[in-house]
Amino acid sequence: MSTGDSVTKALYLEDSYRRECDATVVSVKDGKYVILDQTIFYPKGGGQPWDTGKIVKGNEIYNVVYVGKFSGEISHEVDQAGLGERDNVHCILNWERRYKLMRSHTAAHVFASLLCTGTGALVTGNQLEEDKIRFDFSLEKYDREILQKYIDKANELFRKGIPVKWYELPKEEALKIPGVIKMAKALPSDVPNLRIVEIVGVDKQADGGTHVKNLREVGQIKLLKTKNKGKHNRRVYFKLV
Repeated sequence: MSTGDSVTKALYLEDSYRRECDATVVSVKDGKYVILDQTIFYPKGGGQPWDTGKIVKGNEIYNVVYVGKFSGEISHEVDQAGLGERDNVHCILNWERRYKLMRSHTAAHVFASLLCTGTGALVTGNQLEEDKIRFDFSLEKYDREILQKYIDKANELFRKGIPVKWYELPKEEALKIPGVIKMAKALPSDVPNLRIVEIVGVDKQADGGTHVKNLREVGQIKLLKTKNKGKHNRRVYFKLV
C-alpha cells in the first residue's frame, strides 16, 4: 500500500455523474478489502457517506458494502472473497443513493453559506444521510425562526437555474477566498492545491465531495427539527422533499 500519492484515480472528483467504470484490482487484503487503479465509489469523509454498488468480474458480483480511505488509499469492502490482484473488473454505482447524496450535499452548501454569511456562524459539525442532513453551528442566539428563514432563502435559490462547478486552485490562492473554509478549526492539510466547489454567485468552498451541476436538481428542503447543543452550539436537521 502506497504511503505517498494514492494509487487509485478518483473518478468521482472529475465527474460526479459517472455511474460505471472499468478498473484493475491493485491489491486485496483479507479477501474483502479491495484497492483499484481507479474508482467511481466515494469513500466516507467530510460528512458525506460512502457509496455502495457492485464490482463485477465476469459472472461474479461482489457487493460494495463500505468504502473508506486508509493511509491515503481508497479501500472497497466487498461482501465475499474471490477478487485477486490484477483482476479486470467493472464497477457499477448505486446511482439512486449517490444522486440523493449529491443533491443533499449541494443543498447543505447553500444553506450553510447563507447562514454563515448572514449570521457570522461557523459550521462545527455536519453529516449527510440518505433521509436527512444534520448541521451544527456556532450561533449565539438560539432561534428556530432564524434557521427557518435560511431554509426559505435556500429554497428560493433552488428554484433558479444556478450552475455548480468544481475545480482546483493553488492552496495559497484558494485561502484568499472569503469563507472558503466553512468548518471551524478545519485548516487544509499539507497539499499544494485545494478542490473548490463553486455555486455561482452564492458560495465558493473547499470541498472533496460530490455535487449536482445545477441548483434546480436539488428540489426543495424542509426543516425537520432544531436543538440547542450548548452555550453557542446549535443543531439543525433538514431533508430533501
